[in-house]
Amino acid sequence: MFPSSSATQIPSVKTLISAAASAAATIVLFRSLVKEYLPYEVQNYFFYKLKTLINSFSSEFTLVIEEYDNLDHNNLFKAAELYLEPIIPPDAKKLKISLTKKESKFSFSLDRNQEIVDTFNGVTLKWKFISEQVPTKYMSRSHVNFHSIPKSGDKFFELSFHKKHKDMVIDVYLKHVIKKSKEKKEEKKSLKLFSLRRGGGGVWQSVNLHHPATFDTLAMDMERKRLIMEDLERFVKRREFYRRVGKAWKRGYLLFGPPGTGKSSLIAAIANYLKFDIYDLELTDLRTNSDLRSLLISTENKSVLVVEDIDSFRILDRHNFVKYQVTLSGLLNFVDGLWSSCGDERIIIFTTNHKERLDPALLRPGRMDVHIHMSYCTPCGFKLLASNYLGFTEHPLFPCVEALVEKARVTPAEVGEQLLRYEEPESAITGLIEFLEDKSERLKREDGNKDSNGESGTAEGKLAQELDGNNGEVVKKELDESTGEVVKKEEGAQEPDGENCERGG
Repeated sequence: MFPSSSATQIPSVKTLISAAASAAATIVLFRSLVKEYLPYEVQNYFFYKLKTLINSFSSEFTLVIEEYDNLDHNNLFKAAELYLEPIIPPDAKKLKISLTKKESKFSFSLDRNQEIVDTFNGVTLKWKFISEQVPTKYMSRSHVNFHSIPKSGDKFFELSFHKKHKDMVIDVYLKHVIKKSKEKKEEKKSLKLFSLRRGGGGVWQSVNLHHPATFDTLAMDMERKRLIMEDLERFVKRREFYRRVGKAWKRGYLLFGPPGTGKSSLIAAIANYLKFDIYDLELTDLRTNSDLRSLLISTENKSVLVVEDIDSFRILDRHNFVKYQVTLSGLLNFVDGLWSSCGDERIIIFTTNHKERLDPALLRPGRMDVHIHMSYCTPCGFKLLASNYLGFTEHPLFPCVEALVEKARVTPAEVGEQLLRYEEPESAITGLIEFLEDKSERLKREDGNKDSNGESGTAEGKLAQELDGNNGEVVKKELDESTGEVVKKEEGAQEPDGENCERGG
């Protein structure tokens, strides 16, 4: 009898195991030799060709999303990180967790070579995170400055799916990823306050913004707060409108009035309301117009850019032009010229204690669109401060306080300071009354001294042109020469301050 053909054709299990082990050892040896003797670039090329050969027999298509695109960050990579975080399965065995010093929430992400399967419109998509060690090279931190950071690893995502869905993934799915990542970013966002790093060559540094001011806590007329919020809401919803009319998507505000009237609190309330970061720009820290342009380019969209005490710029430009070369024309180009379009959805806020000192070229619409007068405390403002500091809005002594507030010309900051002096509400109110009475008497004596010296508080016939922030119309107003405040306006003109308590209800 001849042995069966099946017996001669089927190798033994021992033979198969031996052959597999030999093949595995050969592969390991080959990889070791390749890594040890071939340059890194040749290794990459070799494995790329091998992978391409294997993939040519597969129906699977893979998109590679690298962390960097040349020297710039790849926004799609960051979007993928944010998108994948909430869909990480609860049974994942290994994840990376982090908490930076400037954040308040934990962040989770895939560890090296981990995978996540996603489903979109019935299509299965596989995400894989890969991190590889590479020879150290230096990456520029931005195109604004020349500071570099060492980079010793390549990070990228591989997004794999059936090749017949390639168009759908590129045209629809990736847009879905970007949209969801923006929502996640807004949800996780901690507002930042940016300032210039001293001696850092025009580099922004940031801290978390924890300012508690909101429109609910501002000691401001209710009607005026409503108008400001409506203006902000209208601005953020009009992206397409600004593009259609050919204007940069920005809005300029001028906050003017005596120190302590709440300009900084209003800025913080605007940032908290819009969820925008704040960039605090000191013009005196800059040397040239190029510095100004570089800083503008390096600010992010959805931000509030603050230029405080803008009236000091004129003095700087006039007397120190040799040392400081930031010019008025450079500032105007920054606010309303070609460079102002480098970014979207920006609020630019200027503050001043002396509006009458500003160059008229800065005041026109398109540069300072909305002018907000931050005045002394009003009875309405006092009631809101009492609610914030004392926890109630009605008290038998409140009418006395409100009458004194109208005469004493005190700022909200002064009222708040008096209310903080005492633990007991009754003591706080009586202490505030004493403070207001003392200040009223002081003002009465000062006014009497002015009258006895023949001085007048107003300059009759001296007119100034002030732009109404709501409609851009020019309104002529008579100014107090000593304070710059409006004391008389033309018949029929409407004051944009909104400081009337009755208007606010």
